[in-house]
Amino acid sequence: MTTKSRRDFLKSTGYGVGGLALSGMLPALGTGFGAAYASELIDPLAPKQPQFPAKAKSVIWLHMSGAPATVDLYDYKPDLIKLAGQEVPPSFLKGIKTSTQGGVGKLFASKRTWNQHGDSGAWFSDLLPNLAQHADKLAFIKSSTTIGATHDISIMKLNTGDLNPGRPTLGSWVSYALGSANPDLPPYVVLYAGKREPRGGGVNWASGFLPAVYQGVAFRPGASPILHLDRPELVDAAQQRDSFDLLKRLNEQRGARYPEDTELQARMRSYELAYRMETTAPEAVDLSKETAATKALYGLDDEATKDYGTQMLRARRLVERGVRFIQVVSGTLDINGDSRDWDAHQDLEQNHSTHAKAVDKPIAGLLADLKSRGLLESTLVVWTSEFSRTSYGQSGSGRDHNPWGYTQWMAGGGANAGFTFGQTDEIGLQSVGKKVDTYDLHATVLNLMGLDHLKVTFLNHGRSERPTVVYGEVIKELIA
Repeated sequence: MTTKSRRDFLKSTGYGVGGLALSGMLPALGTGFGAAYASELIDPLAPKQPQFPAKAKSVIWLHMSGAPATVDLYDYKPDLIKLAGQEVPPSFLKGIKTSTQGGVGKLFASKRTWNQHGDSGAWFSDLLPNLAQHADKLAFIKSSTTIGATHDISIMKLNTGDLNPGRPTLGSWVSYALGSANPDLPPYVVLYAGKREPRGGGVNWASGFLPAVYQGVAFRPGASPILHLDRPELVDAAQQRDSFDLLKRLNEQRGARYPEDTELQARMRSYELAYRMETTAPEAVDLSKETAATKALYGLDDEATKDYGTQMLRARRLVERGVRFIQVVSGTLDINGDSRDWDAHQDLEQNHSTHAKAVDKPIAGLLADLKSRGLLESTLVVWTSEFSRTSYGQSGSGRDHNPWGYTQWMAGGGANAGFTFGQTDEIGLQSVGKKVDTYDLHATVLNLMGLDHLKVTFLNHGRSERPTVVYGEVIKELIA
């Protein structure tokens, strides 16, 4: 009896990485497999063409963790200043069914100085002086809404479109639909600042019901962002290669018996990718060869901006190397001896001053650097959060959670620069007119990547799933 190798098994049966589960990944093929997809079956991260011409090749997804108050950053409301200290008029609370943590307090005006910038006349507070210089590059979404007012749940919805674990993140859908543009780096990378893993953890870059090979790879802060990547000191390259080959043969034998085990398939590919990444990954995030001027542009010469600036500069380097989706999570900062993100239930002034300073120059530097290198046209930068903060106060000096109306923005990658879509009411509490939910944002980002959110599908337990669940609409006005 002839023993078949794993490769022979793949060629003869067509059940490549992911096996039966992969059958739902191939559009218009049902349960059959065509020869045209042989390379995809063997390598699920093989590059794939978009469904229609794409405006963006990569996405840099900037998550401001903890929910900044956009009425203190972008959403200038003169009436809020006039009404400060008064009870919220009942007319502004109409339709609000979800109570926030601290109840409804008195209206709390921003203490910042506001000015309009650029030909677009976009409003910025003085918390973001560097980003304001790029006003005409931004497409604002000022009628953003979401569901829920609890951080972990709303962060999950921001990344996956659902309030419960188990669905793929947007970055995973992009990896699944487009594959990898660089075989030596993951197509989906997560960067984060601060001393600890982002709020909510790995569920926010998980592949959900998609094969595990499509999940995000988290790069830690610091000089060694990938744990255990270096070869052990007492092992030479030949010994390491022999160990990998033996492990691969053992895994292939088991994989042939259990082709539906996507965790095993992802692990097999991750070993090979890790082997190649010993060289490519350290180089991708090594900033030593960047010029002093570039480092200063991102704020690496200032302790207040160094950590986040490092992640922004790494994001640009990853874009240059073909990474499809880079998810950057702002971290916690030491504020009066307490490690805090943007979650300012009290002392908003100090909280937001500290966090805005940390991200303002690095994000402005990223936009300027991408532009100067000819990368902004093909790189979509998205500034977003799980929700925002209320226009009424809490604890005398902070703001509560606000999922009903807030600002997000996009830049580059085909976004309609210098444009503002939607608005909130006169006090910045609720969106009025056309609202933009997380599903709509995801649909629009996918569209700019050349993907129709209705046609990117995966068969999960007999149900054809798509990135936006059963919702979502492309906001065409946001596309140039």
